[in-house]
Order: sequence, then structure tokens, then C-alpha cells
Amino acid sequence: MEEKLNELYNQCLQELRKIGIDLRDNETIGNIDIKLSNRGTKRYGCCKQEKPDFEFKMVQTMNNRRIIKYEKFHNHHIEISKWVMELNDEIIKNTIIHELIHCIPFCNNHGSEFKKYATYINEKLGYNVKRVGNPKEDYQNSNKEYKEQIIKYKYKIICNQCGQEIYRQRFNKKLITRYKCGKCGGSLRLFSESVDKDKKV
Repeated sequence: MEEKLNELYNQCLQELRKIGIDLRDNETIGNIDIKLSNRGTKRYGCCKQEKPDFEFKMVQTMNNRRIIKYEKFHNHHIEISKWVMELNDEIIKNTIIHELIHCIPFCNNHGSEFKKYATYINEKLGYNVKRVGNPKEDYQNSNKEYKEQIIKYKYKIICNQCGQEIYRQRFNKKLITRYKCGKCGGSLRLFSESVDKDKKV
């Protein structure tokens, strides 16, 4: 499985280089490694970053707090979930390319720069890189049986302004002190610690 991942990873690098995106440029991009994730998770993959470039430091103020962010890193560690390797090669490569975009400066989130690169790559190479994937659809496209899992949520968070409900398995106080409602920008509060709400994924 590791061998197949490395083979598809190298194919992705070659394809991206042909359209002018050279991710082997250590000076601009940094070092990248890739491996399979050992965690049992429904996410497709992740890109963990180390050694920020201090010339790309940004300071933002949110709720009277200073938040320091970096837009470029020297080390990138990509992990691809093992279940993704059950899917067809195009979907695996789509996942790898999604994580490779995060290695590009100013693309370590899903903001405008990430979207710009994703759109360009989709147009030039025929991929379907998006912010989030659809496991059920990808299993069907790979002619594999999709087994729904039930997630139990323990915490219920409510927006004080519009009443939107947010459910979480784990709770961190930063969620209600640092963040606002994605719908209306209102403040959030913890409503209940014993929801036990089920959701099929």
C-alpha cells in the first residue's frame, strides 16, 4: 500500500510540474514527505506543517486577542487515510493533490489562494479538488460498497443570534471564545454536554 501511495504521489508531482507547479522546489516550497495515516478516521488526509518561515508571519486580532499565523513552512508532512487507498487511483491522486496544494505558500487553509490553485489544477488536469470530499460518492465511483457509520455527538453549541445548532464529539472552550457563527457572525454558547445525537456518515 505504501508503494502504491509513493507511485501515485510521484505521478502527481510530475503532472503538476507539467502545468508550472514545481513542488520539488525546496527553496519556495520546502521539504515534503508522505505516508499512510494509522489513525482510524473518516477524513481523506491532512498536511501537518513545521518550521514556519518567519518572513511570512501574520498577526491578526480577534476578540481582543492577537493570533499569530504563518503563510509559509519549511517542512510538510502529508498523511493519507488508509481507507482512501481502497478507492480508484484518480480519487487517491485527487486527495494527494489537495494536500500538496496546502504545501504552497498562502495555501495552508481553504482560503482564496487554495481555491485559485484548485481551480487551475482542475481545469488543466481534469481533477475535482474541493474543500471537502464525499466518501459515499467516491465509494460508488470506485464500485465499492459504502458502509454508513453512526457518529454520536455529545456537545450541542448554539448561536446566540440566529439559533443555529452545532454538534461536536469533543469540546474546547476556544470554540466559543474565539470563533463566531459561520452563518450570521453571532457569538456561540455551550447549550448541553449530554446530547447523544446520532449522525450517519
